[in-house]
Amino acid sequence: MKTHYYLGWFESFFSENLGRALQEDIIDRKSLAMISSNPSIYEDDGATERTWLDQVGVMFDEYHLINYRLQKEDAQTIIQNASVIFLLGGNIFNQNRFLVEYKLSDSIKKSSAVVMGASAGAINMSAKWLSSKNFGDEVETSTVYDGIGLDDFSVLSHFDLENNIALVQSELSPLSKEINIYASNKDCAIRVKGDKIDVIGDVYLISNSKIQKMDETL
Repeated sequence: MKTHYYLGWFESFFSENLGRALQEDIIDRKSLAMISSNPSIYEDDGATERTWLDQVGVMFDEYHLINYRLQKEDAQTIIQNASVIFLLGGNIFNQNRFLVEYKLSDSIKKSSAVVMGASAGAINMSAKWLSSKNFGDEVETSTVYDGIGLDDFSVLSHFDLENNIALVQSELSPLSKEINIYASNKDCAIRVKGDKIDVIGDVYLISNSKIQKMDETL
C-alpha cells in the first residue's frame, strides 16, 4: 500500500497527530532520500525538514541529499533504495526542472517508499499545479505545470488561504473542473494511504469551482 504525505510548512514542529501517523507509516528507516528544490545550493539544504522528523523520533541509518553534486545514475540508485523520499521545500520551479532533467519522476512513482513533500515539494508531487503571480510566483501569466503525478489531484500548499479564499477560488476554478485541488496553509498535511485521504489542519477542497473546508481525520 503506497503512502504519500503532502505537507504545508511547519513553523516549529510537526503536530502530535502527524508525528504519530509518521511513526506508524515509516517502518523501514534504512535510508532517507531528500530531493533538493535548490539543487545548485548545497549548504544546510534539508536541515529544517530533518529537524521535523528528528523531533517525532523518525530517524534513519543513512541520509542522502539529491542535487547537482550527484550524477544522474547515482541519484536514481538512491531513489530506488530509499525507505522514504522527501521532496524538500523551497523553489518550486527549480525542483520541477531538476526532476525532469534527472528523470526522477518515474523512479519515484515506481518506488515502494513512503513519499513526502513540503510546500514546493508537495506541489511537485501532485498531478498538476498552477503557477500564478497571485500565489506569489514571479511569472507574468498563469501556467499549469505537470508534477510527478503520485495522485490524481492538484495541491496548493503553504499559502495564506484564509485571507484569500475568493481569489484562490477564482484563480483555480478552471483547473478545478479538470482535477480536484487541495489547498492549505501552514502546519497542515494531507496523507494518502491506499485509497484513503486523511487531513491534518486547515485544508480546503476545490472541485468544479466550489470550495469547502475538509474535516480533520487524523
